[in-house]
Amino acid sequence: MNYETLVSVIRKLALEAGDKIMEIYESEDFAVKVKSDSSPVTEADEAADALISAGLVEAFPDMPLVTEEQAASHTVDAMTFLIVDPLDGTKEFVNRRGDFTVNIALVEDGVPTRGVVYAPARQRMFYTNAVGLSVEEIGPFDKETPGELKPMKVSEADNSALMVVASKSHRDQATDDYINKYSVADSKSAGSSLKFCLVATGEADLYPRLGRTMEWDTAAGHAVLSGAGGRVVRFDDHTPLAYGKAEFANPYFIAYAPSVTLKDA
Repeated sequence: MNYETLVSVIRKLALEAGDKIMEIYESEDFAVKVKSDSSPVTEADEAADALISAGLVEAFPDMPLVTEEQAASHTVDAMTFLIVDPLDGTKEFVNRRGDFTVNIALVEDGVPTRGVVYAPARQRMFYTNAVGLSVEEIGPFDKETPGELKPMKVSEADNSALMVVASKSHRDQATDDYINKYSVADSKSAGSSLKFCLVATGEADLYPRLGRTMEWDTAAGHAVLSGAGGRVVRFDDHTPLAYGKAEFANPYFIAYAPSVTLKDA
């Protein structure tokens, strides 16, 4: 894999998909359907999926591709593949709350190594560069030429005063019970894969997820956090969260800065 080419392609596709999503987001009305798993899907999900899929297939025709909106047709035998969530945070999108993202990642040997997370309504873009280090791009988001790039690094956490981020749409009592095991200075809610990015920038120290997620929900954010020095582990035994699992379903997990002293489940 030529990482320079990969980063250029996924960055551009994320921006193009973001433009398409915002067109629909800013319209007076848009269609919302319910998938077989009871989750919502909009025309924005489908339009972004079609755009990104076509671009990745054209650029990397021999690389297996998994996308959320086409997941039922996917069987990936390899542990190296591209994986896409064209619009993570559909509930945030439907409720016009802005915390939704475009996510594209490369998984190699079961590990997300490169990825881009773009939040078009927030005008924030995070991605791994060609050597795997994470940066935040500070506009103006030209399709061909990256703007100012700010290196990302996880926090040196104060375990007596942690900054915690948790799901805006899926927070529950089990999550609160786990967070309460820590000494927390502040807790914030955010939607979609932005939570990984807030840990990657040092805006938060810890993100526990005690709920259903799929690999396309997490791969890009996982790659960005790893490239900033962070970690993502299973909730039950603190081993690294792996990819290429059957049906792409994740166990509960914890994303965190390594200076955080993790508590047991």
